Amino acid sequence: MSTVSPDVLVLGEPLVEVSASEPFRDGATVRLAFSGDALNAAAAAAAAGAHTALLARVPDDELGDALVARVTELGIDTGAVIRVPGQHGVYFTHSDPSGRRQFAYARSGSAGSTLCPDDVAAVVEDAGVVLAGGITAAVSESAAAAVLHAAERARRFVYDPNFRPRLTSAEKAVATLRRVAPLAELVTPSWPEEARTLLGLAADATPHAAVAAARALGAAAVALTRGSDGVLVGTATEVVAVPAAPPPRVVDQTGAGDVFAGTVAARLALGDELLDAVRLGTAAASLSVQGRGGTGFLPTLAQSRAAVEETRA
Repeated sequence: MSTVSPDVLVLGEPLVEVSASEPFRDGATVRLAFSGDALNAAAAAAAAGAHTALLARVPDDELGDALVARVTELGIDTGAVIRVPGQHGVYFTHSDPSGRRQFAYARSGSAGSTLCPDDVAAVVEDAGVVLAGGITAAVSESAAAAVLHAAERARRFVYDPNFRPRLTSAEKAVATLRRVAPLAELVTPSWPEEARTLLGLAADATPHAAVAAARALGAAAVALTRGSDGVLVGTATEVVAVPAAPPPRVVDQTGAGDVFAGTVAARLALGDELLDAVRLGTAAASLSVQGRGGTGFLPTLAQSRAAVEETRA
């Protein structure tokens, strides 16, 4: 790590992203990039003004060199990146403005999935806010243990459930959420499918019921993301609806939830009140869908603030 403790520390696995602008087929033209929930969130936190570090294991090869170069380009501190032998995690996707897309993963046994509690122990207590998610917890038992260790040791911990059925079962995702929620300052489930699945809600349950159920798990606060309907924020004293900022255009919704979580973590670390942080996170997420891929467009803090003001007007 650098000599300056980070405002935000993000745990996870940066991935090689292979994407097409059309459904997959033989001969399709694809684009190589670097993404993944942890990288997307860390990039957003850095764009939101926080000194952000990424804790990850990255293969020690030429592709890993390019990945680390991209991390640096995004303004993220690479002092906690651990270079190790092994293979890269990869995901394949096609851009879909409607958001109805699936990810095909090739990450079992990847170097990034070997993240473990010992990696976390050396750096987690120095960070202002630690951000981790359900995807990291899903890739391996050691990575899940690392997330729990971070939740237990962090000064302030933010958890994004980010449930991916292709990576883990609902039962395991629920178990992880139940373990980390009481340790979290904020959890950020998405509505409706993820929240209903992980919180055991009926099909006719409301977003307010989801917020109440997440708070009942012990989380200090909940930010329920609802796409174009904005975010429903629940604390011990109130439930507040934060409207979404309409994006100028929609190219690809990949990573919007990660941008929200990273922006909120950054602004909390820098001293913003929760609702102010959520407003900026909501705006940043909405603006991010103008770009292709998880880090294709990262709004500046000034752009996010301007979008918040437009929403209020």
